[in-house]
Amino acid sequence: MHLTDLALTDFRSHRDTVVSLQPGVTAFVGPNGQGKTNLVEAVAYLATLSSHRTATDQALVRQGAGKAVIRARLARGERVATVSLEVVPGKANQALIGRAKVKPSELLGVTRAVAFVPEDLALAKGPPEIRRRFLDELAIQLRPSMAGVLADYDKVIRQRSALLKSLAGLSGERLAGGIVGLEVWDAPAAALGAAIIAQRLALTAKLRPRVAELYGRLAGGGEVELDYRSTVAATEHDAVADVERKLLAAMADGRAKELERGLSLNGPQREDLEIGLDGLPARGYASHGESWSLALALRLGSFEVIRAEMDDDPVLILDDVFAELDAGRRAALTGLVAGVEQVLVTAAVRADVPEGLTDRWFAVEGGQVSADG
Repeated sequence: MHLTDLALTDFRSHRDTVVSLQPGVTAFVGPNGQGKTNLVEAVAYLATLSSHRTATDQALVRQGAGKAVIRARLARGERVATVSLEVVPGKANQALIGRAKVKPSELLGVTRAVAFVPEDLALAKGPPEIRRRFLDELAIQLRPSMAGVLADYDKVIRQRSALLKSLAGLSGERLAGGIVGLEVWDAPAAALGAAIIAQRLALTAKLRPRVAELYGRLAGGGEVELDYRSTVAATEHDAVADVERKLLAAMADGRAKELERGLSLNGPQREDLEIGLDGLPARGYASHGESWSLALALRLGSFEVIRAEMDDDPVLILDDVFAELDAGRRAALTGLVAGVEQVLVTAAVRADVPEGLTDRWFAVEGGQVSADG
């Protein structure tokens, strides 16, 4: 899959931007703060309906505007599709596929993109929720219905945890009645949580060999281990029903501790994708350069999983990555992206982009995009 056209209206710093694109590698070059990251962020937003830079839609809309619009034309083989998304802060977003109005969630799976951004350093160095989100975003690109499962689980676990907190300090009949109410939430929490955990375990198994190989090619060596750490000792060999039974048992066995803490202590919200490098935890032990290579390997590994599962290339976005890499890693990454159907690269200056990687350049300045050589 590749984009042939991208149009932005009042998205971030872009008042009215239209860009025609081609397969292969395209570079967007401009000083920081001029809008090149905003441009590729729009592509990633179409693919995931989320931004790595903000949790609220308001920040996506240009100051003074009431809404932002992202439009794109996509080519997948001989098929062409047009998608549109209106981002309206405080209201429901609006989406179109062709001329048909659809729910925004129906855009998931139409545009596929994998973006590596500077913030991805947190995949190696940051807290567990960063890595959980990485796995969940990959799951949604492969199975868009997982977005609904994740949203439903979040609602259920919030309700369950709120009830646990309200039961703190109670005893006797009031506590007994509260526990009956709590048990009502156990079943949906276990069913939804099991689906999420099983998906994460399966993805970890698919990522493991790919990330190990990619890291070795980027860094010139090193042994990477990926291990999904489940609160209920679930494994990739467990069926979803097995994981559900383990979660229900853990909730029952840990009832007293959960009541004491006022928290749901088992389930996907408490788990982690653990990354090891040469026998040590990457978090806390990996150097800055090793962490960059690990984060890149994870993103490129997710690209390879999507390519294999969907028999189609997602758009690969490399946002300001080459400036952080030494010559060896630059050369390795250049080799790894060869043959990808479409790659969008951003850089502050041309010298940051390896020579020969592309001959298609756009200059970005003040939210304006123009062909540059």
